[in-house]
Amino acid sequence: MTDITSLILDDHDRFRRAFAELDDLASPDELAQAWEPLAALLDLHAAAEEAVFYPELIQRGTDAEDETLDAVGDHNDIRDAVAEARRHPAGSPPWHAAVRQARTANSEHMAEEEDDALADFRRHADPGLREELGRKFLAFKAEHEDGRGIDTGDVDPERYVAEHEQQTGKDTPEDVSLGIGGLKEQ
Repeated sequence: MTDITSLILDDHDRFRRAFAELDDLASPDELAQAWEPLAALLDLHAAAEEAVFYPELIQRGTDAEDETLDAVGDHNDIRDAVAEARRHPAGSPPWHAAVRQARTANSEHMAEEEDDALADFRRHADPGLREELGRKFLAFKAEHEDGRGIDTGDVDPERYVAEHEQQTGKDTPEDVSLGIGGLKEQ
């Protein structure tokens, strides 16, 4: 099944298991070996959602603008924590603090997304569209395997939403004039 909402949930399950695996590790080498693929997947997942899922949610969801603003902000928090962890040796106190920050931000994001954005999208997008988006989501992830070519910089949530609303025409004000020109003489 390639329903995008199922694929996103599959990634969420991977995140939960991978963070739990870190709890059982102690040596810096083991921690680095477990963390790097998780960090890459966190970055890739956020980029894939922003490229494929959230533009479609903006078109269809009932509270899509707020859900998207929140999600992109959460992605920034996760990206920032991942970047911070990469600045420190695995297993060091600052590394642990950054990984904890990434885990907390990601856990909060997943709960909100599962309860709000994904549920909203399932209610408003037909199964065919969800399957099509799932294929695009998988293609994006394959193209950027291990985070290759992903911009991990922060994304301005308001600009992101405004650009996607403009592309879809969702928030374009209609011309309500009568088309007879101004009242002032020229």
